[in-house]
Amino acid sequence: MPVLEAPAEKLSVDPETPAFGGACEAPWLCSGICCRPRSSAEPQAAGQSAKKEKDGKWETAEGKPTYNITGDGTVDWYTFSGFRRYHSECHVCHGPDGEGSTYAPGLLESLKTTSYEDFMLVVASGREVVRADKQSKMPALGDNRNVMCYIDDIYVYLKARADGVLPRGRPAKRVEKPAAAEEHEKACVGAQVATPQRCLPCC
Repeated sequence: MPVLEAPAEKLSVDPETPAFGGACEAPWLCSGICCRPRSSAEPQAAGQSAKKEKDGKWETAEGKPTYNITGDGTVDWYTFSGFRRYHSECHVCHGPDGEGSTYAPGLLESLKTTSYEDFMLVVASGREVVRADKQSKMPALGDNRNVMCYIDDIYVYLKARADGVLPRGRPAKRVEKPAAAEEHEKACVGAQVATPQRCLPCC
């Protein structure tokens, strides 16, 4: 296998494999897969190569909302919004950064396999688990505009966390808020409710 010459910068493997985040064991060779430099526009997780953007919002090839994180760590607006909305409405139960708490489970493992549609259904309709070893109840939030008007944002934020491409904490860099996001917010929530009602100090 030929060794590819590349500058000393962030590397990734071919698009069909998960993004590589560490140093190569051999020069630009990672576990038998030739590495190449990651451009600022290159996706950082498997399944992201065919995504597309419209009005600042990113979708997979199947039309499901997704995140976009450039090589320097800049996140798209909706992922940043998802961070804010999650920590406004969800972290009290599910813990900071989706890591879980003593009150409710973390969401990162489940988001690795949960479909967008199932995520929407659980958030909107709630879910109750009653077993001999466990009892839990997720309230229905379908009538909560501070959640449902930003449900795609929350989903893409948690998906980025689950895929391991977004670290804990407030994203350091983000793109500006698109006009389409502003219009959606005003139409769904109302012009006078444009910021989270509750938020961590870091927000």
